[in-house]
Amino acid sequence: MEPIPTAYEQFRITRYSELPMKEIRTMARINLDMDVLRTFVTAQDLGGFNRAAVHLGRSQSAISQQMRKLEDQTGQPVFKREGRGTILTGQGERLLSYARRILELNDETLEAVNGFSISGSVRFGLPGDFSESWLPALLGIFKRAHPGVLIEVFVERNGLLFEQLDQGALDFVLAFGGGGRPDALPLAILPTVWIGPSPDIILALTPEAPIDLALYGHPCRFRRTGLELLDKAGTPWRVTFTSRSLQGLWAATGAGLGLTFRTPVGLPNHLSVLPDRPGLPRGPGIEVCLHDGCRPLSPARKEFRDAVMETTQEHLRPIRL
Repeated sequence: MEPIPTAYEQFRITRYSELPMKEIRTMARINLDMDVLRTFVTAQDLGGFNRAAVHLGRSQSAISQQMRKLEDQTGQPVFKREGRGTILTGQGERLLSYARRILELNDETLEAVNGFSISGSVRFGLPGDFSESWLPALLGIFKRAHPGVLIEVFVERNGLLFEQLDQGALDFVLAFGGGGRPDALPLAILPTVWIGPSPDIILALTPEAPIDLALYGHPCRFRRTGLELLDKAGTPWRVTFTSRSLQGLWAATGAGLGLTFRTPVGLPNHLSVLPDRPGLPRGPGIEVCLHDGCRPLSPARKEFRDAVMETTQEHLRPIRL
C-alpha cells in the first residue's frame, strides 16, 4: 500500500504540477565548469588574460571564450571595462572568492580519494649557492615520494628569479633577501664573509696595495655590500675577475685571482672563509626566504613548499661563524 503524502508533500506536488515544464527545467541547478573556474582564478593571479594564456598553453581567444561561458553560467556580468583593460565587477569579486574555495575543495577531494597521492608540476628557482648543496638530494627524495609530480628547477641570480616568479613563470623562489615582499617566508639569516683560497692569504695583504676581487657583475647585492664595506674601512680594491656564474667565482678565487664576498653556503672544500681583520670586515647577516608569489597552492605545491622550508631551516640555521 502506497503511503499517504503528508500535507506538505501534497502542497509540493500540487505546486510543481501547476508549473510549466519549461519553468521546472530553469529551476535545475547549474554546474559550474571546473576548468573554466581554474582559468578564471589563474588569470586573476597572473594579472591578465595574456599571461594566463601563456601559462596554460592556450590561445587568448580560447581564454576569452571560457570567460564568456562563465558569465553565461552565472547569469551575471563578471568583468567590466576600465580604460583599455577589464576589471572584476562586484559579482566577479564575489565569484573569485567562491572559485578559490571550490578549486581548493576539488583538489583536496582528489587527494583524499586517491590515498594522498598527488600529481601536478612545480617550477622552482634558486641561486647557484643552493644548487650544489643539500637541495638536489631533497628534490630527488621528493620526486621518489611523489612520482606524479613534475619538478622543474631553474638556477639563476636573484633579480631574474623574482622577475620570473612575478610573471608566473615560476611557482617558488628560494632567494637571498626579499624579506620586504608580501610573499616572503623567512627561513634563516646567514653571515656574509670574505672567501679566499686559504686563510694564509691574509698574510700577503698589505694596507697600501689594493685587494684583488672576483665578483658577480652588476646588479649584485653581494658585490654592492662587499665594496661598501671596503670603502668604509678605507681599504683599496680593484675588481680583477667578473663572472656571471658562481662556479666561475669559485674557480677564480681558488686560482688566486681575487677574493670574493658571499655566504659560506655551498663553499667548495678548496676555499676558506677568511678571518676578520681591520681592513677586511665581515658583513651583515642576510636573510634567506622562500617566495610563492602570493598565489594559491595546489596539493603538490603545498607538499613541496613544506619540504623545502623544513629542509632549508634544518641545514641553514646551524650556520654560525
